[in-house]
Amino acid sequence: MDNSSRFFANKECKYFPCHKTDAPDDFNCMFCYCPLYALGSECGGNPTVSASGKKSCINCDFPHRPENYDLLMERLKKLPDML
Repeated sequence: MDNSSRFFANKECKYFPCHKTDAPDDFNCMFCYCPLYALGSECGGNPTVSASGKKSCINCDFPHRPENYDLLMERLKKLPDML
């Protein structure tokens, strides 16, 4: 995928890719830190929550999949109302 305003792959990052993936060429770093984290389990991804209540996104690649860009942007618009 070509770099654009919707996709950026920082292959020089020492953490790239920060999640396991079978398609590193399609790994989007545009949202390095998920902007939907504050939504907890309603973020749209597949986080886990520990017994102590801490959210873990280690197995979630929702913001890193290029096809989720539009979904993420739509959820961002709703963020103020959801909080």
